[in-house]
Amino acid sequence: MKTCALVIGHKSTSQGALNKASGMTEFTLNEQLAMEIGSAITGVNIQRVYRRTYRSLPEDLNELKPDFIISLHCNAFNGEVSGTEVLYYHRSKKGKKMAQILQDELVGALKLPDRGIKPRSVENRGGFLLKYTNAPCLIAEPFFIDNDSDLEHVNKKRKELVIAYVKAINKMSALISC
Repeated sequence: MKTCALVIGHKSTSQGALNKASGMTEFTLNEQLAMEIGSAITGVNIQRVYRRTYRSLPEDLNELKPDFIISLHCNAFNGEVSGTEVLYYHRSKKGKKMAQILQDELVGALKLPDRGIKPRSVENRGGFLLKYTNAPCLIAEPFFIDNDSDLEHVNKKRKELVIAYVKAINKMSALISC
């Protein structure tokens, strides 16, 4: 059985992006989401991973030896931008294929604007994690948490979001097996 490490983006003392109207943070939303994904999936072992420090995260993940990694995040910008994107390491062919699988499932479930998959180098946001993990690693940004409409939409589509992650994880597990 393959293992997927689900990284809960940010941490309790630094919760990431915030929706000002609801007070919902990136960390709180994704911690609950990771538990829901773990409960819903069969056939793939899920390891929930909490970040100690950003610098130590790749090493912490490498010690766990997962087959692949998804770091759960939410985008934020100006309260108006909307859409779904997945980041991957620019030199990882398997990461690119996996990013497209996850992107397709997230866009299909949420029906938010498709911002595409985005290659990242070590100099880019998230690039350090993507480069220094041994297993293929993705950063999922399914919506903009600072956009009230996006957050309301995702709250209504919560079950579909969980199912999208489960489907993508199963497809990625099969890809890793090839």
